Amino acid sequence: MSGGGDARQAIRKLAPGRLVIASHNKGKVRELTALLAPYGVEPVSAADLDLPEPVETGTTFFANAELKARSAADLSGLPSLADDSGLCVDALNGDPGVYTADWAEAPSGRDWALAMRKVEDALQAKGPGTARDAHFVCVLALAWPDGHVEWFEGRAEGSLTWPPRGTVGFGYDPVFVPHGRSETYAELDPEEKHAISHRADAFAQLVAAVF
Repeated sequence: MSGGGDARQAIRKLAPGRLVIASHNKGKVRELTALLAPYGVEPVSAADLDLPEPVETGTTFFANAELKARSAADLSGLPSLADDSGLCVDALNGDPGVYTADWAEAPSGRDWALAMRKVEDALQAKGPGTARDAHFVCVLALAWPDGHVEWFEGRAEGSLTWPPRGTVGFGYDPVFVPHGRSETYAELDPEEKHAISHRADAFAQLVAAVF
């Protein structure tokens, strides 16, 4: 097993053919499918294959990405790509971080408006003038059925705004303004977001390494 992270470390190339996107998150599946389009693979989502969602017991982005990728590869017999990502707010000591999705849990399922409000309330509780610096982290894990795994980490720096703006993105996108832009992720055209996002950063490393 090799731990990737840049082209010098990766030792296995990804052959053309089917690739499982080990996620039931439609937004992530959509973004990764678009990013994979030029590279001769045939993306299929874990949901389309009726694969179960593994319990994310890891305490790091790396651990959860690997857990999901390994599970999908084992069950499908195909190479599998998993994403674990989250919003890290400096003033909240990096929260919600690896527990980003947990902040959205509600009786009716994941409620991202609730999650964004929790982050905002936590910042407001810190008092006036609290810094709103934040960054997104994305770790991609690419696993093969024989147990080989490569990892790639991407980041996007920015700040938080309130109230939420935009309808294009998902998750915390409506409150995150990437550095150098005035729009939130959710106000950007998907192609613009793909060019600058944390997921795009990790994906560019993956492309350099395995294609």
